[in-house]
Formats: sequence, structure tokens, C-alpha cells
Amino acid sequence: HWSWEEGRAALTAAGRLVDTELAERRNLILFNPVEGNTYATVRTLIAAYQAILPGETARSHRHTPNALRFILEGEGSYTIVDGQRLEMRPNDVLLTPNWSWHGHGSEADGMCYWMDCLDAPLVHLLEPMFFEQHPDGFEPITSEPVSSPFIFRWEDVQADLDRTDPDPDGFHGRRVELGSPALASIALYMMRLSGEATRPRRTTANHVVCVAEGTGETTIDGQTFSWSRGDMMALPSWRPFTHRPDGDATLFVMTDEPVMRTFGWLREEAAG
Repeated sequence: HWSWEEGRAALTAAGRLVDTELAERRNLILFNPVEGNTYATVRTLIAAYQAILPGETARSHRHTPNALRFILEGEGSYTIVDGQRLEMRPNDVLLTPNWSWHGHGSEADGMCYWMDCLDAPLVHLLEPMFFEQHPDGFEPITSEPVSSPFIFRWEDVQADLDRTDPDPDGFHGRRVELGSPALASIALYMMRLSGEATRPRRTTANHVVCVAEGTGETTIDGQTFSWSRGDMMALPSWRPFTHRPDGDATLFVMTDEPVMRTFGWLREEAAG
């Protein structure tokens, strides 16, 4: 479990000390302290909190890892993905698929914050890691679309949740998938919980969870963590877990399910 309150404070301090000339991105990696780990959040995925200052640009690049971002705070920042300028607003989800150019800019009055998730640990393991800087430094804007396959707007996701029935098995509350899957190696879900604990389950898929709204607690493999808006949690493979919201809450879920399904390794079951 990682606290957004602590992460935000660290990024705000980093904003005073680190600029984009010193670091490709100003981010706070959510390193899992499990024994033997050196980098990842879960075995196949890495997550980080990131921030951008007013008037700042983060240079465009592309890489073989698939990536996405979930916007936590601030309006007036944007991402350019393959020439498309996409405004970033709180709770929006943006995609930067394998080998897509992407860079960030801000026209906001204050700092803007988001969380990133990439399949970089999986790519490192399999070794097809490639990275390239954009020849122009910051990719030129070629379009400013109202809608794009690279973005899921919060209001659209909420409307989908409104139309969705609760999970009859009690594992997910109301749940919608963003994309099918959103990225070749990462599936994305938004879960709306309404006061009741989810039924305990375990799965061979690894999950990273970000709290979109609400408060509550999650028990993972016998350990219980309290959470609130912006907090992050790692749900490693085959560890049983259950969520208990305090009233209404929404969780944003990132998982390597597509990888497990492709290789015939996906198993799921009730856990108690």
C-alpha cells in the first residue's frame, strides 16, 4: 500500500528540486519491498506517481513497454500521443501503447499529478526493451480530437457504470472494462463498490489498484490496509484479497490478465 498524501508531498518537494533537464520524468516509483525485488510494483507491472509544473514540458519519446496514466489532480495539463493533444482531467485514463510517441505539457496554474503504470518489468524479463527520443524533442501537435482511442473520460466511464448491474458473484460490485483489453498486456477495469465487502477471491493475474474515490480498507493475504483517494495497492498473484468500502467507492484496477489468458495461465477462484 502507498499513501497518496505522502506521495503528493514527495512530488511537491521534488518540483522544487528536480526539473526536466535533470530527469526524463519527475516520478516517484512505487517499489514493492518484497525480498529480492529491485524495481517492480508487482512482478509484471510498475506504477509511479508523477507530476508536472506549470509551463513545463516533458520531452516526447517512445518505448516498447505499454503504458497508461490515471489523472489524480489538476487541470490544464495534456499528453500528446502520436500527434494527438489529449487534455488530462481528474480521473481520466490515458493510454500510450507500445511504440507510440508521447510527451506531456502543462498550461495549468499549479502542479498537476497523475499515476503511471507500465509493463516494463515484463519487458525487461523477456528482453525486447527499446527506447527512442523524438527527433523534435517535443512532438508536434497534429490534431486535438474530442474523443480518441487513447483516452477514457471519467464521465463516460461513470455513465457505463450507471448502466451496469452488480456482479452476481459478489467479487467486483459494479465493474466495467476499459477497452477489450485496453493494452495488449494490461487490462483496465473501473469498479464501483457500494457499502458491502467484496467476496474474497484470488487469481494468478497480478493487479495494481488506485482509489478513484471514497474510503475503505482492503485485506490482502491476511494484511489489512486502509485507503482513500489516490492511494495505491499491489495485489500479487494468487494472494487472496477483499475490499470493504466505507459507503460508495470507486477503484481503478490495472492487471496483467491478458498475458495470463494468452498463455493459458489465468486461474481464478473464491477464497473463503
